[in-house]
Amino acid sequence: MEIKRNPKPRIMFDETAEEFNHLVKRDQAPDLTHQNLSDLDLRKFNLKKANLTGCYLRGANLGGLDLSEANLDGASIKNAQISGCFFPRGLSANEIQLSHDQGTRMRQSGKQ
Repeated sequence: MEIKRNPKPRIMFDETAEEFNHLVKRDQAPDLTHQNLSDLDLRKFNLKKANLTGCYLRGANLGGLDLSEANLDGASIKNAQISGCFFPRGLSANEIQLSHDQGTRMRQSGKQ
């Protein structure tokens, strides 16, 4: 699968954050696995429990997000803005740094 060529999901643009969060509250969150979320400002989205498996988050703004229960296994965050981001316990600081600096896919141990 070539993630870079996949179009970004329409629901992940800023003007639909309220709609997305409403779906999350109703346990109807869209499937975000293996999505191209690069360069998007995701700060308004409730991604705390999101399944972001294999997501491409290059350059995305994740600042201040609570991802403590998210599944980030196989996701890449190269050059993403991660200041204040709360990552899952199953992701080591080394995994996060390698992904941020080199674009490696994160391996999440002890997924919740």
